[in-house]
Amino acid sequence: FGSLRPPSAGRQAADRLGKGRNEGIEYPFIKNTMNTFMRRTILAAGSMLGVPGVVLAESNPFTTSQNLVNGVGTAAGLGQQQTLPVIVGRIINVALGFIGIVLLVLLLLAGFNWMTAGGDTEKVKKAQQQIKNAIIGLVIIVAAFAISNFVLSSLINVAQ
Repeated sequence: FGSLRPPSAGRQAADRLGKGRNEGIEYPFIKNTMNTFMRRTILAAGSMLGVPGVVLAESNPFTTSQNLVNGVGTAAGLGQQQTLPVIVGRIINVALGFIGIVLLVLLLLAGFNWMTAGGDTEKVKKAQQQIKNAIIGLVIIVAAFAISNFVLSSLINVAQ
């Protein structure tokens, strides 16, 4: 960092004026570096914001997004009449999927706690218990998913 300090003559002059060592002394290297950094940051941000506009310039972006939304809705079956068991089955599957994701995150968190326990037996035991609980929860969720799919598919077959 020797190049960032002002020359000794500058320090002596500052001391004679009654100022602190670094007060009132400019660092041109830092100013130039900051200016270069800011220019590059603004250029990068402008490039990232401008690229989608250039790519979508060939058509109306609102029409393109509306077509994409309609395609997703059609693929999801939103424009069709669904029976009650199908709707309930979808809701149950989505809910079980979210709960499974939460339990997976808890499992990863417990593993992290175990890794960072640092040999503390209480923390290790607590993390092992969290892992056991998360695995039990995942088994329950998988079983609930299988049972709900079986029951709902049976209801759909009986209704038809």
